[in-house]
Amino acid sequence: MEVKNANAAMLSNYEVFKLLTDLKEKRKDTVKNKNSAGQQNLNTIMYETLKYLSKTPCSRQNPEIVKEFLTTMKPHKLTKAEKLQLLNQRPQTAVEIQLMVEESEERLSEEQIEELIHTLADVLPGDPEQENAAPADAEMEEAVQPS
Repeated sequence: MEVKNANAAMLSNYEVFKLLTDLKEKRKDTVKNKNSAGQQNLNTIMYETLKYLSKTPCSRQNPEIVKEFLTTMKPHKLTKAEKLQLLNQRPQTAVEIQLMVEESEERLSEEQIEELIHTLADVLPGDPEQENAAPADAEMEEAVQPS
């Protein structure tokens, strides 16, 4: 395999997740030589990557959400790489945004950062692990509170 242009495109976590999920489905149909060392390594990489990505917000994204996200980000004048990081990481605090947006102190006001946080929360689905933990936390609080 030869890399002709390493910077041809950057993929979002959603795109990688979708690509690997589709590849996995195709491979189920065409089961060939699974015992070769290269094939086993590829299967391991696919499995581990899908396992990780399924626990992130990208597993709940779809093309419409990504398109809406890109549309809502236009007024913020962010670079492609910054938009990609926001899409992949779904920051929830100003500190996280400052880490992802280069020179954010000069480029974005505090109001713009807060607006960006609210926009991201509205447009992008949440982290499945955090959302699963939230109901459990609420149940624990209810159980602890005296009647």
